[in-house]
Formats: sequence, C-alpha cells, structure tokens
Amino acid sequence: MPLHPQARRIIDRIPLAPVTDGPAAQPDVAAMREEFRRAWPIPDDLPPVGHVTEKVAPGPAGDIPVRVYTPEGPGPFPALVWYHGGGWTIGSIDENEYACRTICAGAGAVVVSADYRLAPENPFPAAADDCYAVFRWVHDSAGDIGVDPARIAVGGESAGGNLAAVTALRARDQDGPAIALQLLISPVLGHPDDGRASYRDFADGYFLTKSSMDWFFTTYPKAPSDLDDPYLLPLRATDLSGLPPALVLGAEYDVLRDEGEDYARALREAGGQAEAVRMPGLIHGFFGLLSTELSPAADAHARAIEALRSAFARSV
Repeated sequence: MPLHPQARRIIDRIPLAPVTDGPAAQPDVAAMREEFRRAWPIPDDLPPVGHVTEKVAPGPAGDIPVRVYTPEGPGPFPALVWYHGGGWTIGSIDENEYACRTICAGAGAVVVSADYRLAPENPFPAAADDCYAVFRWVHDSAGDIGVDPARIAVGGESAGGNLAAVTALRARDQDGPAIALQLLISPVLGHPDDGRASYRDFADGYFLTKSSMDWFFTTYPKAPSDLDDPYLLPLRATDLSGLPPALVLGAEYDVLRDEGEDYARALREAGGQAEAVRMPGLIHGFFGLLSTELSPAADAHARAIEALRSAFARSV
C-alpha cells in the first residue's frame, strides 16, 4: 500500500542517522547520541502500569542498568526481556518507554528493558554479552522481581531485535533457560550488502537508509571476520533448529524488511515455528521509537501482546 501519511511526515522532519560518504564524513558518536536523545524524548502521556523500577543486573564488564515495568495485580508474572534499537551505537531504554508500558499492561507481563553497552566504545560482542547476561539475570532473580522463570520471552526492535535473536541462539547453544517467544521487530539479521531487494528499493528516503546501516556496521564489529559469527548476524548460522517460536514484525518500507522475512522462513525450514507480518505503509521504528506518531502501531502492539499471551499460556 502507499506510504502512510504519518510516516511521510516523520520522514520529512528528521532522519534516523546521518548519511555518510566515507571515513571523512564519519559523525561524532557522542553528538549523534545527544541529537537522537533530543529528537525522541519520552512522551508525556504514558500508559499506566503497576510500577516502574530502576535496577542493575550483573554483567561481564560490570552492572547493566535495567528498567523493570511491573503490571497491576499479584505475581508472579511472565516476563519479556526487551532490547532497544539504535544500530548498537545510539539509543537507550528511554526511546521504548511507551511501547514497554503498553506491552506490560496488555500482556500482563513484567518487561525488563536492558541498557546494554554501546559501540564503538564497546564493540562486538559487548552488547550481545550484556543482553544475554540480563536474560540470565531475569531468570535467576525471578523471585525478586515477581517473575515466573518458566515464562520468559525476549524481544527488541532493529538492533534490539538482533540482540533478542542472538540471545535465543546463545540460550540454545549454552543450555540456557527456555524462551517462550522471540518477538523480533524489524530485526537486523543479515548484512546491507547481502543483496536483498528491500535494501535496493528503500535505500534512501524512508527514514532508515542503507548508508546509515553501512555506518552502524563500521562501529559494532571489531573485524570483518565478526560478520561470519551468528552471534552478530543470526542469518549466518548453519543450524537454526531448536529455537523458540518467533513473531517477526516488519515495516513495508524498510531496508531491513526482507531479512526479517527470510529469517522467519529459515526458522520454519529448520522445523521451528515462526510468523512474519509485513506492516503495510509503515517505516522503520514503528513499534517503539515512533509508536506515538504512527497510529497503526496500535495494531502492531496488539499482535505482539496476543503472541506473548499465547506463548506464555503454552509455557504454563
């Protein structure tokens, strides 16, 4: 369908990240993070939840800040461990405040949002290590935060979707706790130069650009060999069997659209359960970052809530 008019207004107002034309044009990361923070403040009108608590989870390089959203009522509750986007380089847990509260209230689940380390100061695998550590902490500290350790899902948007998929891979490979669902929103699962049509068709002019993704891939990997590691790019995995069920929500007008759909297909071919939904007329960031500016985000949230509720019911 045509680009949603609300998406067009966002595109006309601000890009997600700068267009770069080589090393000479590389932006200042600190300034970029500050610009991003100013552009995407926490909305004033937030969905109510039982309470929100700032905590820390132990990580491989020190404490990892987490924000814990708890629904109304008595626990223990199922949980969603959530990872924000930003190309592993920018962004923070603040950008998903609205979406995390919406999921918390709608799914009746504790949402734990992880403020993992960012590149380039902390390149791969720092973010992946932190995200897996937070997942393990939620399971191991379940009684302290009102969580049922048998009902934990992982999810995230963009780079956060990547980190959720990586967490699921690591949990399988390292005999970690069971995961009820992978909730992957516009996930980064392949490379910009893999030849997918969405990277060609939406390279410029649709909020997230190919040049922005190219730049993120200069900040997160330490070396070209990292790109062969499935804990950086899950579509590089030779074995996708034995992974949790997945819901992949992608935007129609997004360079990342095709790799999310390819990943869902690969999971099914490996014997797993995976559904890919293409959200018509939308752009990158529709679920968390832009959810208060795109009215169809409500449908995406409803789909996610339904999938989480079904997954948690199966885990009882």
